[in-house]
Amino acid sequence: MTQRTPPPLLAVLILGTVCQIGQVLLLRELLMVFHGSELSIGVILSAWLAWVGIGSGLGAVLSARVSRPGLLLLISAAGVLLALPATILLIRGLRGFLDAYPGAYLSLSDVVISSFLLLAPACLMLGAQFVLLARVWREHDQAADTSGAGKTYIGEAAGSVVGGVVFTFLMVRHLTSMQSAVLAGMLMLAGVLFVTWRSAIGAGGVSPGLRVAASGLLALAIVAFPLLSRLDDWAYRLQWRDFMPDHQLVATQQSKYGTIAVLRREGQYSFYQSGHLMFSTAGPATVAPAFEEQDAAAFVHLSMVQHENPRHVLLIGGGLRGTLGEIARHPVDRIDYLELDEMLTEVARPYVSSATLDGLADPRVRLMHTDGRLFVKGAEDRYDLVIVDAPDPTTAVLNRFYTREFFREVEALLNPGGVLVVGATSTADLRATAVANRNSTIYHTLREVFPRVLPAGDRHLLFFATDSAGQVSIDVPTLQERYLEREIATPGFSHQHYHTLLPESQVRRVGWLVRGHGRTSDAHLAGPSPVPLSPGTVVEQEHAEAQLAPVEEEYFINSDLKPIGYFYTLMVWDDLAGTGHRQAFERLLRVESHWMLLLAGIPVLSAAGLRMTAGRIGREPGTRFAVLFTVFTTGLSTMALQIGLLFAFQSIYGFVYEMVGLIVAIFMGGLALGTLLSHRYVADKASLRTLSHVQALIALVSVLFAIVLPRSAAVPSQTTVFLLFSTLTLLAGVINGVDFPLAAACYMALRRQPERASGTVYGVELLGACVGAAVVSVVVVPVLGIVASCFLAAVANGTAYGVLRISGRSYA
Repeated sequence: MTQRTPPPLLAVLILGTVCQIGQVLLLRELLMVFHGSELSIGVILSAWLAWVGIGSGLGAVLSARVSRPGLLLLISAAGVLLALPATILLIRGLRGFLDAYPGAYLSLSDVVISSFLLLAPACLMLGAQFVLLARVWREHDQAADTSGAGKTYIGEAAGSVVGGVVFTFLMVRHLTSMQSAVLAGMLMLAGVLFVTWRSAIGAGGVSPGLRVAASGLLALAIVAFPLLSRLDDWAYRLQWRDFMPDHQLVATQQSKYGTIAVLRREGQYSFYQSGHLMFSTAGPATVAPAFEEQDAAAFVHLSMVQHENPRHVLLIGGGLRGTLGEIARHPVDRIDYLELDEMLTEVARPYVSSATLDGLADPRVRLMHTDGRLFVKGAEDRYDLVIVDAPDPTTAVLNRFYTREFFREVEALLNPGGVLVVGATSTADLRATAVANRNSTIYHTLREVFPRVLPAGDRHLLFFATDSAGQVSIDVPTLQERYLEREIATPGFSHQHYHTLLPESQVRRVGWLVRGHGRTSDAHLAGPSPVPLSPGTVVEQEHAEAQLAPVEEEYFINSDLKPIGYFYTLMVWDDLAGTGHRQAFERLLRVESHWMLLLAGIPVLSAAGLRMTAGRIGREPGTRFAVLFTVFTTGLSTMALQIGLLFAFQSIYGFVYEMVGLIVAIFMGGLALGTLLSHRYVADKASLRTLSHVQALIALVSVLFAIVLPRSAAVPSQTTVFLLFSTLTLLAGVINGVDFPLAAACYMALRRQPERASGTVYGVELLGACVGAAVVSVVVVPVLGIVASCFLAAVANGTAYGVLRISGRSYA
């Protein structure tokens, strides 16, 4: 009697687990180097998905040529164990291979090329494992169809859920990156060894010598595991030596929100998280006020005097750089200070100034580690002054503090006459298109909510917003009087500084630019008009503003569902870094929503042409094109919906890391559930008619998402919002999961080769997801909005429905 191969369920679950851990791990590492925004996240995910898809195609080819898939499984598993830590080392040493100035951002071309080169080895092997395990499962079941691929698809999705939970709640808290990478590789190698241990047809047949060698590699990894923390520390020092050669790395710490790094140079300490500069501050040994303290003092004392008598103050971010200590010098009753990452606060304590430590210990200060948006949405207290000291909106996460919805939430928290202060890095020459677009967008968005907004500054532009005409001011004598009445003593600031901070000519110029720009249809491309020699006083400009043309809301109102401010900020930093991508960004700004419909005509015409020539070339090419195009669009639309849901969730609910991780886990659970339902309840899986109905369903669900998402922001209950997004996410996963077994069966009916069919379908679906990640993250969400990502999914699958109906052939 022939011995059957052991069921590979454990190895499949481990594959999903390792894929999820590896993806998140390498994503975090690359973001450290790329100063990650959603744009770079989209590029990284695209590279990951593309190589995994190519790997599955390679696995299909190799599986058809070998009689012992267990041999390939073992080799690829050993390769993953070596590739994951090696990739981390290469990522951390990446800047040493590039022509980049110390401290400068990498160019977009460097990001793209580096992502695709670095992720290739590990992703190719992980992609090949899917097809190989699908064959093992098929041979275990003694089947001749693609049912093994469907079961592997379910198991991999379930493993991804496990991997996300394990990494978020365990690995990131207790292990270094290098330890996490090696542990994931050890887990995969151990699982494959278990599956291939017994010699049998298909999965087995692995020579004892090879098994011993693999076991030896596993044992070596176990022995070396305690030493990996030293390797991790050395690699971090290598990374920061290339990035900031004049600085000394004094501390690193893993946080669930990203890796924290502390660097020192001549008494100055700079704090980075995920490659972003969070703040800089003078160290505890500094006696005289340093530049950082003077900058924090100027920001605080210009902001605090915008209210005549602030008693309750809310500070969102920035307190560790010195702002908290300066606010505490004012005669206020209470200061609520919000800092997202508790780990950042603890890491910073030994390196911040004594004034900051005194501020943290002040009994009037209430320190809360929570997301600012989440707090503001549910807060019951009222404030006289809300100061947002967050980094520039270089990511969609940070952009949430510069949107119309956030400003409305803050306005509801303010007492009558209360003031909101926000700011952003600017340039002395405010007329460059990118910086003018971003600054005017912040101003016009504030004016949508607050009756009066005053801009001031040059290299750091501040906006003071209120509902009271006489509260905020940039009149120097008025501000000096308020400051002196409070009898504040601080070594880094005096009342004379207001003359330096608010020169009359600069105040007029700034006001004229931000108020007037953004009122023509081509303003986002043409830039602002030249500033007149005499722009008029602030009062005159405010009176004249009512007579100006309406604001072009499509490009100059920043919202949660259309984060255009984040896109403009990327353009600003691109200009400052001199990477030369200005024209590329401007081309993206020309993208229109109706282009989706025009592009949809190409596959429809192609399908029609293949149908018309069927008498000469046969029906199979047209049917094969229809099936593969359907698989591609499903991958694209699923990624578009997933990214749109994540963006909307973190904007509306708040950026709670565990909740975002749970949303991803729910999606993967839905994926597994949908595949399971398709296997159990669809009798004729090789039916193009059934597959076309699924495409129509996905299109309809995508339209439903486009209708629901804008209305979800009005839901008052946080619990209801979470349940709503969980349901939508589960639904998105289910419809994608239903599609895969049907498409694989249809393609199998054409090719009659199970591994070739499943590998091709899996690879094409990932290719579609790759394109979806890039297009939605880089173009659709920031330029056209989150709702447009839902319409993209609807158009894509609606087109797939049409292509399938044109092909019109079923298989029994």
